[in-house]
Amino acid sequence: MSVRQLSDSPSAPLRDTACPMCGGTQRRSRFQEPPFGVWLCTSCDLTYVSPRMADDDLLQEVYDATYWTSPTPRLRGYRDYLGDGELIAETFRRRLRGLAQHLPQPGTVLDVGCAAGGFLQVMEKAGWQIQGLEPSETMHRVANERLGPERVRAGGMECLKEGELFDLITFWDVLEHLPQPPEALAQAASHLAPGGKILVLTQNVASPFARLLGRRWQHYKHLEHLAHFHRGTLKAAIEGAGFSIETMGPRHTGKLIRLDFLVERSARISPLLERALRPLLRLGNPSFYCNPMDELVAVASRC
Repeated sequence: MSVRQLSDSPSAPLRDTACPMCGGTQRRSRFQEPPFGVWLCTSCDLTYVSPRMADDDLLQEVYDATYWTSPTPRLRGYRDYLGDGELIAETFRRRLRGLAQHLPQPGTVLDVGCAAGGFLQVMEKAGWQIQGLEPSETMHRVANERLGPERVRAGGMECLKEGELFDLITFWDVLEHLPQPPEALAQAASHLAPGGKILVLTQNVASPFARLLGRRWQHYKHLEHLAHFHRGTLKAAIEGAGFSIETMGPRHTGKLIRLDFLVERSARISPLLERALRPLLRLGNPSFYCNPMDELVAVASRC
């Protein structure tokens, strides 16, 4: 395997990897941003990043405390995740209203990668019994304080006990971060109660917006976004885990953002654009709803 070192703060070596969905090694380059390459698997059509960190290094090197208060969020993490808590909560409320007809009645919900627990707080107020999984030590500690230690476990799907079942299992902006997405979906299938649903939201690399921006697309964050799905590959991953998709589309994938987020992200397109927009911040930092239709949300049930 080729091993290269990152040039910024993370110090773990990068290793060449096979396709995280099918394990294939036949691929063609979409583009290269050394030390990273973005590849298209010629077997299953998944876009993925290689080389990348080994699985054991990802958590410590990528998702440490600086991930949630990142000085360069357009490359990794968030500028102020906790400071945006109310925007995140309102984003979830808005999405749930749009998807309500596809979701089960309130019961038990498991949120995989729950971060500070914002989604679970919304669900608890709506009458659900909540359980979260969060591998980041920083966010697990916050979620523990907010929701209680018995409601948030430190880790991923491996923390679940045999026979634990949930009426709804959610993967909000999680699948693209996982070294083996099919494995997580298969584990979700084994923990879904009869009549239960899974919900997956992830980016759509084949969306018109992604194709327009090319390598400047805001979701090409190579340290953390290891896989980039489109309708076909997301459908294959979900159905391959034993699910039947009930709905999939970009309509309810938008989010509430602040003006400074838009200004900061615009630097990916052009530094000149960022400098042109930055004076607008003198007028304030309002929040607004934004949906460039470059993500997909799917709800599925067991076959």
